[in-house]
Amino acid sequence: MQLEAPLPSEVAVGAGTALFVLGWCFCPDARIRSLSLVVDGQAQPVLAHGMPRLDVFRSLHPGLDPFATAGMTSDPGSTDDPLLHSYRSGFWGIARVAGPSGDGVCELLLRADLEGGGEAVAELARIPVASAPEAVAIPAPDPAAGPLVAICMATCDPPMELLERQLDSIRGQTHRNWVCVVSDDCSAPESFAAVQEAIGDDPRFLASRSPRRLGFYGNFERALSMAPAGAQYVAMADQDDRWHPEKLEVLRKALGTAQLVYSDQRLVDADGRVLRETLWKGRRNNHTNLASLLVANTITGAATLFRREVAELALPFPETPGFRFHDHWLGLVALASGDVAYVNRPLYDYVQHAGAIFGDVTQGAGPSRRPRREFSVEWRAAYFYGYLARKTLARTLLLRGSARLTARKRRALERFVDADRSPVAFAWLALRPLRSLLGRTETLASEVQLAQGIVWRWVIGIAARRSRAPGRHMLDASCPAPSSFSQKRLRRWRARV
Repeated sequence: MQLEAPLPSEVAVGAGTALFVLGWCFCPDARIRSLSLVVDGQAQPVLAHGMPRLDVFRSLHPGLDPFATAGMTSDPGSTDDPLLHSYRSGFWGIARVAGPSGDGVCELLLRADLEGGGEAVAELARIPVASAPEAVAIPAPDPAAGPLVAICMATCDPPMELLERQLDSIRGQTHRNWVCVVSDDCSAPESFAAVQEAIGDDPRFLASRSPRRLGFYGNFERALSMAPAGAQYVAMADQDDRWHPEKLEVLRKALGTAQLVYSDQRLVDADGRVLRETLWKGRRNNHTNLASLLVANTITGAATLFRREVAELALPFPETPGFRFHDHWLGLVALASGDVAYVNRPLYDYVQHAGAIFGDVTQGAGPSRRPRREFSVEWRAAYFYGYLARKTLARTLLLRGSARLTARKRRALERFVDADRSPVAFAWLALRPLRSLLGRTETLASEVQLAQGIVWRWVIGIAARRSRAPGRHMLDASCPAPSSFSQKRLRRWRARV
């Protein structure tokens, strides 16, 4: 047995979440009839088990030709062929975690019910309760300057010229009552020293270097957890953008009764030359339809201002397969728990440069031509990185936001969760691109990709039941490695999320 998807190192007290679990397991002496994830004593069936895994087969039988094994098992129901068990060993599921158990630890087990009777149990993890974040020392707020805003910035070996320009734009905000916490993602010592030097002795800034590399998703999560308790509002900041002076003031006034507000953005190059006056070219904005936002994000983190309760509901960030985006999750939490407002004007410059994670987004997410051999990988990726990732987010929203969800929003999340097992829910998802006929282009027809992924899941499930051993068709249900995606393909995914 082996897990291949990371599990969180800790869980927050009282915060329900959904954990994506991926791996392989088999019993050499018997076939597994059913497989369950057991969370604090409660069994939850996995989404799939007995899936073909060529990589596992080859690692356990390095000298054996998969083609030569075709038809080895004369009895399709035989349980004594170890080749069959190792080949059909893939599984994945989503564990619903309501909160830690009484001893302060969440226990996650994998239980296999075997044909012929009996069961086998393996411990996957004992996840401790997260300790409360350390209090962040901030200057005494000035009530006359308005409510306190916590600006959460994430840095990682930043281009210093761009960072200094961004810090100056924050210092120049017309809303004066703010504090900026900077979470540095284990930059090189000289880079972090440069960040500290750029901050100088300004008491409104606090920089903290993570002891290990988290990636931008985890680093923004860390930055958000550093927001001081006295802050009523939270804003996210990238290391290389430039805020317009009135950004915080305009967003705060436009928030109204909403949970989150965000603005348009101007796209510029590193020298400040305008590439595009608006983000919305060839795509419609959306901040009201939860299903559309789940399918394809339209809320950029650096454009947002939100209430502290959104941050509290969002933490800890869920661990999903594939590419994870903090702004997608924060936007979903805000819209699931209330309304989202929008300011139809650019309030900051989104700098496009070669060193940025997503490079130049002005190219959009147009169609691309791929070799035919890549399509099987694309459809697998559409299932794991597209559908299952969003299903994990949807289940987490259903757990954490249960009391806040309207009936319509709950129904949309439940339909999405059921799309890979209910023909009615699948038809709802697959037919959503027809909304573009009415001008609703906010998802860029990304539902097509998700539907392709679900179709792959159904096809591989049927084929796996019929193929009892590796053979001519070389079935494989392993999750594609993110490293197999080029930067161009990653930008296409980013444009849709």
